[in-house]
Order: sequence, then structure tokens, then C-alpha cells
Amino acid sequence: MPRRFFTLDVFTRQALAGNPLAVLLDAEGLDTARMQAIANEFNLSETVFVLPPENERHRAALRIFTPGRELPFAGHPTVGTAVLLAVENGGGATSSMAFGLEEKVGVVPCVVEIEGEGRGYARFRVPRLPEIWGEGRDPAEVGWSLGLDPAEIGFDRHRPSRHSAGVPFDFVPVASLDAIGRARPNAEAFAKAFGGDHQSVFVYTRKTTRGGHHFHARMFAPSLGIPEDPATGSAVAGFAGVLMQFEPLGDGEHSFLIEQGYEMGRPSEIALQIVIENGALASAEIGGGAVVVSEGTLRL
Repeated sequence: MPRRFFTLDVFTRQALAGNPLAVLLDAEGLDTARMQAIANEFNLSETVFVLPPENERHRAALRIFTPGRELPFAGHPTVGTAVLLAVENGGGATSSMAFGLEEKVGVVPCVVEIEGEGRGYARFRVPRLPEIWGEGRDPAEVGWSLGLDPAEIGFDRHRPSRHSAGVPFDFVPVASLDAIGRARPNAEAFAKAFGGDHQSVFVYTRKTTRGGHHFHARMFAPSLGIPEDPATGSAVAGFAGVLMQFEPLGDGEHSFLIEQGYEMGRPSEIALQIVIENGALASAEIGGGAVVVSEGTLRL
């Protein structure tokens, strides 16, 4: 049967930048194996399958697949799908709307501002606050796995750490833009350093390419079929835990802009806003733009 799909570029307001995403709107009747095969066909970082929600108060249920496996939650699929559904509902008019999306991790509340035909800006509240899921890897081992000198691992208070807001990541701070640009995962060393089922590594530095940004990042996840990702919202959700662990932040609202994808020629901008109450993380929101690039029909 014909099934409508769209592709979008996400965490950008400009087509052919950001992180590409495929969204299949008519996913009813597809089983898990078929969804995984379709995600492999698109071969993007993630492909989203839109299904009717279990609770009619929500806009839709989403299933999210990388070329390698299904994810319980991901940031650029949430932002891109929220913008697409709002654009489809709003007919291209400039307006805003709010709704919930059901993901494996839970209900994700979204607010979308339509900015014109086929484009908008979405922000969502992280459904699960980040938690530490293990001890950060040894700097010498991390440096070896990324082709960097161990002395380049870490800056200020920041050291390797592990946090998860639904998807586990290793977070690796490096000292400079030069170092992060030279990072090249060595397959054998990378698997040994980060091991197991969660070989997703978010490498970051305080040095940035553009003024007004707060951190520059890259993300490698070969076990998910993603050699490098242009923009990773689920990692930025976990990065809220990194900031709580290493930055001297006080109570109140704090906003950060993370740039990613520059080394891939896919510049991306991810907004992170956190609220701290009584010294603890109370909430985190992720935001970014999205642009519809193509649409078509799968005859499956």
C-alpha cells in the first residue's frame, strides 16, 4: 500500500544543513522488522514511524529507528516530527500549537511555532531527567580510542562521564577545537574503551566555531549504524547532567546553545534550557528548527 513520507533537515533553519530525518506518516500495519528494514533503506541517522496515539489527547505515537536498532527516545526525530505534524495541521500558516507525542520513553510535551511553509521551530520537555549510569572512562583509554593525546582529554572541571536521559552516552570533554576536529574513532580501541551495547560517545569542548554558542560537539555511535551524527538531541538532553556535574550553576534558568555537525558540513544548532531548584535539576528542554526538504510515497 502507498505510505507517505517526508524528509526534513533538523536543528537548522536552512535546508541542506542540520541532521536529515525521514518521517513515515502512514505506519499502521508495519511490524518491527519491516520498520527496521525501511530505516535501513533510508539509511539516515533516524527514521520515524508515526502511529495513532494510545491516548486520544496526544497527537501521535512515534517509533524511532536508527539503521541499527530502535531507540526509546531521540531529539532530532522529536523536533522534526513535531514540526512536520504542526505544518501538516496548520497548512503552512504562521501559528503555534502544543501537543504530546508518545515515545517509548514516555509522553514528550512539545510546543511548535510554524515559521512559514514547510518550516518551524519546536521545543520539547525532556521526559526523563538525566542520570549517571556509570563511571567515566579513563582519559588515557579515551584518548587512544579517539586518536588523541590523553592530555587533550578534559578541561576546567570537566572529565569523562556517563549520563542518560533515556539513551545512554559517554561524554568526553576535549581541550580545543583543534583536538575535537582531529578526533577519529579507532574501531578496535573504541569498542574496548566504551564496550557493551551503548557505544555512543558525545565529544565536546567549550571552544566554539560561532560566537554566541556555548559548546562545540561531535557524536560517534558505530554500534547504532551511525559513524557520526550531525546533531544529537538525546545526547544534549543527557548533557544537562554533565552541566550539573561539572559546571558551577546556581538556582534558576540557564540557557545554552550547542553547535554540532560542522566537521561533516552539516552545521546544527541545539538549544538547551535547564531549570535548577534547590541545587537540583528540575527540568530540561531541547529546541531547534526544522525544514521540510522532500516528500514522496513508499509503495510497500
